[in-house]
Amino acid sequence: MTERPSAFRLVFAPVRALFVSDASAGILLILVAAAAMLAANSPLATEYEQLFYGELPWTPIPKLYDLHLWINDGLMAIFFFVVGLEVKREWIEGQLSTAQSRRLPILAAVAGMAIPALVYVGVVGGDAELLRGWAIPAATDIAFAMGVLGLLGNRCPASLRLFLLTVAIVDDIGAVMVIALFYTANIKLGWLAAAGGVVVLMMVLNRMRVASYWPFVLLALVLWYFVLNTGIHATIAGVVAALCIPMVGPDDQTMVERMEHGLAPWSAYLVVPVFGFANAGVPLAGMGLEQLLAPLPLGIAAGLFLGKQVGIFAAIYAADKLGFAPRPDQASWPEIWGISILCGIGFTMSLFISGLAFSGQQLLINEAKIGILLGSLISAVTGYAILRMSAPHPEDAKSPYID
Repeated sequence: MTERPSAFRLVFAPVRALFVSDASAGILLILVAAAAMLAANSPLATEYEQLFYGELPWTPIPKLYDLHLWINDGLMAIFFFVVGLEVKREWIEGQLSTAQSRRLPILAAVAGMAIPALVYVGVVGGDAELLRGWAIPAATDIAFAMGVLGLLGNRCPASLRLFLLTVAIVDDIGAVMVIALFYTANIKLGWLAAAGGVVVLMMVLNRMRVASYWPFVLLALVLWYFVLNTGIHATIAGVVAALCIPMVGPDDQTMVERMEHGLAPWSAYLVVPVFGFANAGVPLAGMGLEQLLAPLPLGIAAGLFLGKQVGIFAAIYAADKLGFAPRPDQASWPEIWGISILCGIGFTMSLFISGLAFSGQQLLINEAKIGILLGSLISAVTGYAILRMSAPHPEDAKSPYID
């Protein structure tokens, strides 16, 4: 006879969900975003601003003259390095390793980037200054989305979890390409040539199957410094360096997987939360409904909430009906709709791109943050509600939140 869970366990199951499985990193981001908003709108607002934007008394790299730049250009390179490792592993031996397995995630991710961008452009109109932000609603925050999904336990089929992960990975590839191609100006060829030389050296070490981490780590730091001075955003160096790491060393141990597993917790629980706290704070003093409904925040929020779900759901539906790629196993159309909406959570990468799109224009950056937070919140709540009302899938796995 199956033992019924105690009332205590039932009551505290949601609390436990905050600290286990997929939920913890996403919940941490929610708390960090809330803390940043509180700090930016409290008596500590001046201290919050000074902490991140006050000029440092001394810095080893003159280009990074405040803490905010060190976080966005330096610390976030670790996040992009982990993204690069994950992409390489999945592409070579993971869920994106075959042409058939790539079809649906790539199609969904491309549609899920293109349609939000079109929605954004449609809302902001022909304002050339605002059009620079077209890519802001195109990104999905994997930690945030998986955190919300983790709270659902076994109500979501395992195939949809896997689908969300693979779409987010392809989405990350697209976001990195967008940053490199559209948010780069005044490239300095001398520094670019030096960076290219470092990449060649890393590839030679890869071909030699060098199994030691330290040569790659040291060269990655040199590459980051060179890229910082090229005019290309320095975090791109993280992705490029990760792609140069050997997949397998002489002893047949997977270096990429080991490095990813070693760095992923630091990225999820330190790098991204620090970035979130430094970037999510928006002073709301004097900001009324007119500012909240201005074209920029409205375009971003609409792109994330409407554009993402329309693009991804339509791509899956068309692929399934046309026989291009089947929809995820054991997933109903309402569940696929819920997952499509969750992809509208665009916290980390969207904040990052907004800083690049409107560099030096703090008013526009603040408006963009409002749109990102609003669109991500609506997507999270709506996606969760739709999936919460769906039938549980006990055949996939027992809920990790109730023993």
